[in-house]
Amino acid sequence: MKNKKQEEDIGGGGYTRQRGFTLLEIIVVVFILSILVALVAPRIIGRTDDARIADTRLQIKNFETALKLYKLDNGFYPDTQQGLDALVEKPTTGRIPSKYPPGGYLEKKKIPPDPWSNPYVYVCPGLHGDFDIFSYGADGKEGGEGKDADINNWDLS
Repeated sequence: MKNKKQEEDIGGGGYTRQRGFTLLEIIVVVFILSILVALVAPRIIGRTDDARIADTRLQIKNFETALKLYKLDNGFYPDTQQGLDALVEKPTTGRIPSKYPPGGYLEKKKIPPDPWSNPYVYVCPGLHGDFDIFSYGADGKEGGEGKDADINNWDLS
């Protein structure tokens, strides 16, 4: 028994034709999808730099919170030489913290690079506060504008 929805007898000669989309219908759908992609893609692609900048700001805020907890426990911040690594591994040089928690101060056991794969810079004592944390942005160099601009903790609100 033939499925009437999928096959149709053509002219009674035993030839059957399967129903489906015509070439014209497929071309129209592809054309509509390409128009949608052309309109939406530039908006999405242009936002990746904004997302990286937002991610960097958030990570710097996370470092600030962890450093404040470090100071609350130990009475001082890690120095520049100990760096942000002091948040994931107990320092063995400089001032040694006496109340360092077994898991450190960050959930992940390593300091991530910034979204452009460059290391964050930590200076303590800082020039703008107790400590300075910054990323050099997309170009990895000091200064710059737009996506290349430095992102630092003293400019975050």
